[in-house]
Amino acid sequence: MTKYELLQNDLKDNQKTWLVTGVAGFIGSNLLEKLLILDQKVVGLDNFDTGYKHNIDEAINDASNIVGKNIINNFKFIEGDIKSISDCKLGCDGVDYVLHQAAIGSVPRSIEDPISTNKANIDGFINMLVASRDANVKRFVYAASSSSYGDNTDLPKVEDNIGNPLSPYAVTKLVNELYASVFARNYNFKSIGLRYFNIFGKRQDPDGAYAAVIPKWVASILNKEDVHINGDGETSRDFCYIDNAVQANLLAAMTDNDDATDQIYNIALNDKTSLNELYQMIEGSLLKRVQGLKKKEPIYRDFRPGDVRHSQASIDKAKKLLGYQPKFRLSQGLDEAIGWYIDSIK
Repeated sequence: MTKYELLQNDLKDNQKTWLVTGVAGFIGSNLLEKLLILDQKVVGLDNFDTGYKHNIDEAINDASNIVGKNIINNFKFIEGDIKSISDCKLGCDGVDYVLHQAAIGSVPRSIEDPISTNKANIDGFINMLVASRDANVKRFVYAASSSSYGDNTDLPKVEDNIGNPLSPYAVTKLVNELYASVFARNYNFKSIGLRYFNIFGKRQDPDGAYAAVIPKWVASILNKEDVHINGDGETSRDFCYIDNAVQANLLAAMTDNDDATDQIYNIALNDKTSLNELYQMIEGSLLKRVQGLKKKEPIYRDFRPGDVRHSQASIDKAKKLLGYQPKFRLSQGLDEAIGWYIDSIK
């Protein structure tokens, strides 16, 4: 059995209490679903700035269907804001583990409105660090970002080798890492940061100006709309399915290896897929599944400010120290995600 399989078995026999910030969002709601399946108690904190109540409802419903009983009593929701220290302290009260996902997670939005991004991602982050420290939580795991690599062009990306940030969003996520390290040195409060690389999957919002590329393209193709690709399409990313990110969060929270704490980890596949390749994979999958769709060429437009050209992550460190073993490759993840989008996008 893998370390993750052993961990899941252990959690089923040992109920803990978890705080998930950003629980109404894409990653947060998937964490909620998994924890409920494992018979854990979950406190969710969200202000619905970028998340949705229907994500929470769907996560509870999906988890209940999997375990065969209604498990809503294992969930407590707090409508609150990480920019409020009192809301953060309320959320952390009596909690064993914190999975901090709440943030304004968009490069373009941060360029348009850096002040709001700074308030949520830096002020909110230190509020959560202080509240978690004061509540003596066992582990604080937070969403870091591949944007921290900035203009570093080395591939694959290795955790200790970063460049200059290219957007206000990237600055905020880098500051998070610095604060986490300072809290470890000054208060012996050791957290773990997960640098996500292009996470995708069910409940990722296809709507809005800041939607991620996979759900946005799937929705456009299903609605027979034009698909726009920024640049020449040879920009590449290390796309990682949501279940791999959930695995990383639980492994990080439950690690008993002290050397694994006060660390940053890449969460990805160590793979590289161009936008042109991704478009062909998505369109090909949808053409097989949905009647009435026709093959259509994408429309190319200017590169987007703040974007890096190529991204691919080494995951050796996460494998070694956390026991991370991504189960889903890109094609497998797309099969899962596209099935959900077909059912959800009307």
